[in-house]
Amino acid sequence: MSAYPAYTMGGLCLVGGLTGFARTRSIPSLVAGVSVGLLYLWSADSIRKGTANGLEAALGASALLFLSSIPRAGKGPVPAMLSVTSATTGFYYGNTLYNLSKGQ
Repeated sequence: MSAYPAYTMGGLCLVGGLTGFARTRSIPSLVAGVSVGLLYLWSADSIRKGTANGLEAALGASALLFLSSIPRAGKGPVPAMLSVTSATTGFYYGNTLYNLSKGQ
């Protein structure tokens, strides 16, 4: 299992939230981007250290991002890309969790 997808998504969400705020003064973009980004970064750190709940948090952050971006996916490239990347990351961590549970 790798923490790199969560680190990448965390950085992208932070930059995206800050960029959305800088361009449009959108407080929801700032709050959502920073919150989900920090959740991804926390989960990545937990995965890297091997502590509890890192995989679950990464899967939860992916689900949260996917569910919030899918209604806007047709409105432009940024929401569409958020939908695709969050689904991909969610699949990765969901599959990892599933394979770990089968091994026990």
